[in-house]
Amino acid sequence: MKIIGFAGSNSSQSINKQLVKYTLNEIENEYEAAVEWVDITDYPLPLFGVDLEEKEGIPPNIQKFIDKIQTADGIVVSLAEHNGSYSVAAKNLLDWCSRHTGRFFNDIPLLLMGTSPGAFGAKNVLGAAELRFPKFGANIVSIYSLPSFGDNFSSEKGIVNKELLNTHKVCVSNLIRLISE
Repeated sequence: MKIIGFAGSNSSQSINKQLVKYTLNEIENEYEAAVEWVDITDYPLPLFGVDLEEKEGIPPNIQKFIDKIQTADGIVVSLAEHNGSYSVAAKNLLDWCSRHTGRFFNDIPLLLMGTSPGAFGAKNVLGAAELRFPKFGANIVSIYSLPSFGDNFSSEKGIVNKELLNTHKVCVSNLIRLISE
């Protein structure tokens, strides 16, 4: 079983990257699955535009990114929320991927997550992704929101709020169970 994780952020200090890496570590330790962290900044892209697409075609990094995620049995994604929506980096990646291969998630089981410094826990972007990702071929198994990241997450301990930790464990278990069926 192979699980790939990435965050919808290009920030080196991204709390969503921290959440994905924590989740992958938990999956590797708890379920002995092979995990792989994918940093979207390793796939630099120009800003999407139809004129650019017509002139230069789809960037080669899109095929590389799609090929990478399609090797997975399961995907873990955590989305940064900027002004109530996707980060520019995530939106640009999704736009290019969807122009190349409409259903690029290929019905692979996906755990959709988001975190934020505030109490709303990236729920706006998660709501948008819940509607949009299935059009990209995502088989969303669970959605997990971690509010108030600074209060509820520790780099040493991970998720410190027991209720949020239990919810996270259920979401991860749902992903693994579906992959194992």
